[in-house]
Amino acid sequence: MLVNKAVFYIDKLKQKVDWKLLAFLLLFLNVKIGIKIPVIILFTLLQFNFKFGFSFKNSRLPLFYPLVIAIAVINWFIGKNYTQLNYNIMLSAGIGFWILCILAIHQVKLAVEQNQPVVIHQTILVFFIINALFSAGNLAAIFLETHAINPYTYQGQLQKYFLNTGDYIRGVTFDTSTTNAMLNAFGVIYFLTRKNAPMLFVCMATLLFTGSNFINIVIVLVFLMLFIFKTDRYQKSLIVVCLVFLGVFMAKISPQNNQYTTNAISILLHKDPSPPTPPVWANVPVEARPDSVLSFDEHRQKQAIIFRDSVYKAAHPKRTEIIKPQDKPYETEGGRIAIKGPDINSAPYQSSTQTPPEQKQLVQFIDAHKTALPVAGQEIVVPRLDRPGKLIGFLQTTNFLRHHINKIITGAGMGNFSSKLAFRATGLGFAGGYPHKFTYIGHDFMVNHLDLYLNYFSKRAGFHSLTNSPFSVYDQLLAEYGIIGLLVFAVYYLGFFARHYKALTYGLPLLLLMLAAFFIEYWFEQLSVIVFFELLLLLNIKETKSPKLLAHEL
Repeated sequence: MLVNKAVFYIDKLKQKVDWKLLAFLLLFLNVKIGIKIPVIILFTLLQFNFKFGFSFKNSRLPLFYPLVIAIAVINWFIGKNYTQLNYNIMLSAGIGFWILCILAIHQVKLAVEQNQPVVIHQTILVFFIINALFSAGNLAAIFLETHAINPYTYQGQLQKYFLNTGDYIRGVTFDTSTTNAMLNAFGVIYFLTRKNAPMLFVCMATLLFTGSNFINIVIVLVFLMLFIFKTDRYQKSLIVVCLVFLGVFMAKISPQNNQYTTNAISILLHKDPSPPTPPVWANVPVEARPDSVLSFDEHRQKQAIIFRDSVYKAAHPKRTEIIKPQDKPYETEGGRIAIKGPDINSAPYQSSTQTPPEQKQLVQFIDAHKTALPVAGQEIVVPRLDRPGKLIGFLQTTNFLRHHINKIITGAGMGNFSSKLAFRATGLGFAGGYPHKFTYIGHDFMVNHLDLYLNYFSKRAGFHSLTNSPFSVYDQLLAEYGIIGLLVFAVYYLGFFARHYKALTYGLPLLLLMLAAFFIEYWFEQLSVIVFFELLLLLNIKETKSPKLLAHEL
C-alpha cells in the first residue's frame, strides 16, 4: 500500500515538474564554462531543434543576439584585426559566448512552449528550494569552521569572514555571491507577486546572507514601487516583513554593513567618506591639554576632573593587578564571575597583511607593464575615495569615444575595451581561464579599463568593491559596439520583453531590477543570471497570452 502511494506521488511529481528544464538550469548555471558547453551541446542534441525564429517582426527570440554578433564581425573588418591571430581567436571565443546565449534562451523558450505554466512554476519552485539548501550548506560550513554564533561579526582567522562572509554564500551555481544575490532577488519578486510567503521569506533570507549591499538597495527601491503601485494589502504586509528582515540583518547580524553601505552611497554622491581631519587637540582628554589652549569653560572642566580623580585615588589605593589567564573564569571588582574574551586587537583578529596569490599576479603584471599603465603603473597611487571606479570607467569610455569619433557608431570592437572577454584574454585569471599562448590585450583596453581595474584591485581589500569595478553591460555595449550596439540592445532586447509591459505581472519589476543590475556586471558573458531572467520573462509573457491556463493554475 505504501509503495503504491509512493509511486503515485512520484508520478504526480514527475508530471508537475519539468525535470529536463530543472537539470538544464542546475547544470548550465554552474560557474564553470567547462560544464556549460557540454551541457548546452547535450541538451541541444536531445532537442534537435534549430528553429530560432529570428525576425524583425514578431521574433521568437530577441534579435539582439544575432545583431550584436554582426556588429562584432563588421568591426573586425573595419579595424582590419583579421591580420592578428590572437585577436581572431579571441573574437571566435567572443562569438562563441553569444552563440551560447542564443542556445540557452532557445532551450528555455522550448521548455516554456512545451509545458503548461503550472509545470514551469513548479520547476522554478524546486530550483529555488535546491539553491536555498546549497546556500544554507555554505553557511553551515562557515559555522563549523569558525565555531562562531555569528560569522558576520567574527573577526578571527585574519578576518577571513566578518564583512566577507556573504562572499562565501554562493548557492547551487558555485558562482560569486552577487550571482546568488541576483537569483534570489528574482525569487523575492517572483514569489511576492505569486503570494507564496514561505518561499518569499526563504529567498529574502538567502539574499540577505549573501551580503550584497547593491542588490539590497535595488530590491528596497523595487519594494517601494510595488508597495505604491502594484500590490494588494496582503502583498504589502509581506513587503513590510521583508523590510523588517533587512533591518534586523543590518542592525543585529551584520552591523558593519551599515557603515559600508553609507560609505558606498557617499562615494556615489561624490563625497569623500573619510572622516574630516580633527584639530590637533581634538583627541586629547581635556585634563591633559595645556591651559593655553583651553577656553574658560574647558579650564573649569579640567579643574573639576583633576579634583574628582584625586578624591577617587585617595579612596581607592592602587592594588597589585593579577593577570588572569584568558581561558579561565575570574572574579571582577564587582564580584561577578567572567571569562576574558580574546583580544580583537591582536594579529589573528586583524586583516591579513600578506598579499594573496591572485593579487600578487596583478602586482607582477603592473611591474612588468608600468610604462603602459598611466595610473596603476605609478609608484604610489591611492585610488580616489570621492569618485567610484565604476563612474571613472564610464568617463573613460565617453572620453575615448569623444577622441575617436570614428568608433562612436560601432565601438572599438569585441574585446578591445570593456568586456569579460577582454579581461579573460589577458590570461591573468580574474575572469576565467584563457590559454597563455593566445593572450591578447588591446591598447585602448590596457590604458583604460584594465589600468583602472588594476589600480583598485591590486590594492588592499577595502577597494575591492562593485562600485570600483568597471564591469557593466552598458559600458560594454557602448565601448565595444557603439551607439548602434546600445540601440540594438534597447530595441531588440529590452523592447522584446517591454512591449508586453501592460500585461506583465512579476515580469515588469524583474525587468526594472535587471536594468539596475546591468550596471554592475557583464551578465551576458556570465551565462547564468540572464538565462534565468529570460525564463521568468518568457513564462510571464506566455501567461498573459494564456489567461485560461493562468486562471486554472491560480
